[in-house]
Amino acid sequence: MTLSRRNLILLLTAFSISMILGAWVFQYVFGYPPCKLCYYQRYPHWAAAGFGLLALGISGSIFPYLAALSAAITGIIGVFHSGVERKLWEGPSTCTSSSIDGLSADELFDQIMSAPMVRCDEIPWEMLGVTMANLNAIFSLGAAVLWIIVARMTTR
Repeated sequence: MTLSRRNLILLLTAFSISMILGAWVFQYVFGYPPCKLCYYQRYPHWAAAGFGLLALGISGSIFPYLAALSAAITGIIGVFHSGVERKLWEGPSTCTSSSIDGLSADELFDQIMSAPMVRCDEIPWEMLGVTMANLNAIFSLGAAVLWIIVARMTTR
């Protein structure tokens, strides 16, 4: 059984919406507040869902390609966030800890007081070594590939 173009678009649009809903469940039901990079991963899902809805109503391949780009962007942010969580590289200075070497007591106090409540370089949840950022990266990059397949279906 093969999925039609329309059904694939519906499935992929639902995927992005479910990723946002899942993030909200972790945030509002389970009490895991998002960090700055978590928020950054949500925005492209909104765009992908919007482009998916447009692709349902307007023929052509531009909207599936834009949805693919959006899914790829959130996947790449997820890869970056995964590296920040695992201390492979530093994240944005606004949501990661920095060195306190050479700081005066006043500078250290200022750094503590300006520190974000939720840090990007800490893993708030993981299962079997897989974090939310890891899941977003894997699933979103896979969705980007599927969006490209959908876009190519329209050009044949």
